[in-house]
Amino acid sequence: MIGPGVHVRLARPSRNLAAAERFYVGGLGLAVLWRTTERVPGEHDLLMAGPPGAAWHLELTHDPENPLEPAPTVDDLLVLYLGEPADEALVERLVAAGGTRVPSHNPYWDEHGVTVADPDGYRLVLCSRVWG
Repeated sequence: MIGPGVHVRLARPSRNLAAAERFYVGGLGLAVLWRTTERVPGEHDLLMAGPPGAAWHLELTHDPENPLEPAPTVDDLLVLYLGEPADEALVERLVAAGGTRVPSHNPYWDEHGVTVADPDGYRLVLCSRVWG
């Protein structure tokens, strides 16, 4: 059985880790938890971002030797339950950091939040509801 204290890592390929960092760290406000600092042949470049001390983080990867093209669908979502409407200044920061405000495929998310695509096309939903 998996308990509530298990740490979750969501790993995704990225075309450009610097652009992803601008979006998730500069725009959203996550912290850089770890990153590769030099190119190691045969290994992926990594950026790990998340809230310090949280039970989850994003691992964004780039393999310069065999790059993967990110292939998000309109329903690949990272949903953050804010418990209040998203601050428009936050949405503007995300857009200024390389994101694109988009209508959601599922109208539920437009009713209860704001959807912003990151520079690789993955969608972040800032939900006004709470979980649980």
